[in-house]
Amino acid sequence: MLLYILRRFGVALSVALTVSIVAFLLLHLSGDLALAIAGPEASPAQVEQVRIQYGLDKPLAVQYLDWLAGALHFDFGRSFYFRETVAALVAERMPVTMTLGAIALGLALLVAIPLGVVAAVNRGGWIDRAALVFCVLGQAIPTFWLGLTLILVFAVNLRWLPVSGNATWAHFVMPAIALGWYAVPAVMRLTRNGMLDVLASDYIRTARAKGLRWPTVLFKHALRNAVVPVVALAAVQFGFMLGGSIVVEAVFSMHGLGHLAWEAIGRKDFPVVQAIVLLLASIYIGLTFLADLINAWLDPRIRVA
Repeated sequence: MLLYILRRFGVALSVALTVSIVAFLLLHLSGDLALAIAGPEASPAQVEQVRIQYGLDKPLAVQYLDWLAGALHFDFGRSFYFRETVAALVAERMPVTMTLGAIALGLALLVAIPLGVVAAVNRGGWIDRAALVFCVLGQAIPTFWLGLTLILVFAVNLRWLPVSGNATWAHFVMPAIALGWYAVPAVMRLTRNGMLDVLASDYIRTARAKGLRWPTVLFKHALRNAVVPVVALAAVQFGFMLGGSIVVEAVFSMHGLGHLAWEAIGRKDFPVVQAIVLLLASIYIGLTFLADLINAWLDPRIRVA
């Protein structure tokens, strides 16, 4: 198990390093950063002064190593637009995005896993067909359209929920539904397919032949093995939700990390964009690594292989 953990950690570390290089280079390839900071009306002398002030006159490799050393200490420099440290901005906005993502993932799993189990047990029946239709609708409806529809129905017409903001728990209900909706079809299909494979296995037939109660066979023996790939998918979906929160937070005017990224891109605030890209990618890689460890714990065949 220790060797498996070290191998997976090495892969995660190499991916994180690659992402940091890509995030650093993409912004530098977007144009002259010194000119973007100084503004189009700045004189050549002013542009050169900005270049020296922000260390943009150094070789690219030196700039990357300086930036990476600061990032390891959670020091991403200062925002060009907000005129405060990037770390403070991220720390202020991160709880909103993490809370939104956690609630959205919880709602998605709460709906998708039971629906997948019921669809597998009733394979070929009307419940199974209805679940598959629900999956198609879930992937066909855009997140922003669903968010606007929820606002129109529950905020404007019924006046049950607030339209925008993140002050109370009620502000997270509609954004979490809009964000988690897209993850439901993938989790449901994976749960259904896993349950179908497990229910057709020999040890399930043996358990039934021994007279074990059907709920015990279904939830204690079948679901535990069928849920192994769902763990990895849930980690991936949570990473997607953090990245996809940019659209949802913009629709519902939630001041989270996604909204900050949208503001930074529009204002060419490069240090903020770099920090958010690296941070979200690191969280995504960390969740994938954690999912690998949980899968190895649930299924010993993975770590043996």
